[in-house]
Amino acid sequence: MNDNNTNLYTGEDENYYDPKNVITCENLVKIYKTKDTEVVALQGLDLEIKYGEMMAIIGNSGSGKSTLLNMIGGLDRPSAGKLIVDGNNLLRVKKTALTDYKRNTVGFVWQNNARNLIPYLSAKQNVELPMILANRTDFKKRSAELLKIVGLEERMRNKLNQLSGGEQQRVAIAIAMANEPKIILADEPTGAVDSETGKHIFNAFRKLNSETGVTIIIVTHDRGVAKNVDRVVAISDGRTSSEYIRKISYKKELEELDRMSGVEESETHEELVVVDRHGRLKLPEEYLGAAGISKNSRIKMDLEDEKIVIYRQEDDNEES
Repeated sequence: MNDNNTNLYTGEDENYYDPKNVITCENLVKIYKTKDTEVVALQGLDLEIKYGEMMAIIGNSGSGKSTLLNMIGGLDRPSAGKLIVDGNNLLRVKKTALTDYKRNTVGFVWQNNARNLIPYLSAKQNVELPMILANRTDFKKRSAELLKIVGLEERMRNKLNQLSGGEQQRVAIAIAMANEPKIILADEPTGAVDSETGKHIFNAFRKLNSETGVTIIIVTHDRGVAKNVDRVVAISDGRTSSEYIRKISYKKELEELDRMSGVEESETHEELVVVDRHGRLKLPEEYLGAAGISKNSRIKMDLEDEKIVIYRQEDDNEES
């Protein structure tokens, strides 16, 4: 655990979470209330993320992925369930401790550079600022090291208007790493750049991940991001619905880059449906459609040779 971070976890359930997990969510619920309505953004989400992972969370607009990011980042509070981050219980954190948590445990990279960067400062000065605010004395050395890792050692004296959009985003990544967080949270980090620039941004993430061991979580609606990470968790209707796990390591894939040219995502990743802690799962809509099963309908299930077989509920009990 970060020495600068106040341990927010009270120990009431100290055997609950796996210490290999930097993040553990169990039955996580978030409800937004107004005077007349309630909106359930997360409804019983379960998720575990291990230290040192570089992974992505995908989902359509309204799926709950941004709500999850905001709660992991300490920007919003869970309504119910459990959210343990680096041993800290974010359901019970006090405001004073939350400030330290946001400063030292998580770093943010936003799609909108205006949330990351101060335009009248140089790249290096932007990276130095959070360290100066944290009273670090090594800010000059560390800012130079971080800008080198993201490939901007030759551009560190440039002002922002002298940098491309992709270069500005790499400065933002260096800023997020300034105070050595355990987790980088990136919200649509390549959403405003072209595909070639996006490759440079992902290269910067991968280099930071491999050289520092920081956990990187990328939140996006773009399923194509799976090509750049080893694990993708899909969220639908406020719950985890499926995962995409890389069949071969990214390092090996890079070694075989020429051979892999033009390879489809399905050849590099395997999709797994997630069964949550309550035994619930969400069947892919394309499977339901192909089997002629409508939503909110009743189905039959049998166990045949260690396989779960699903049937449409019809008079003739025809197998779907």
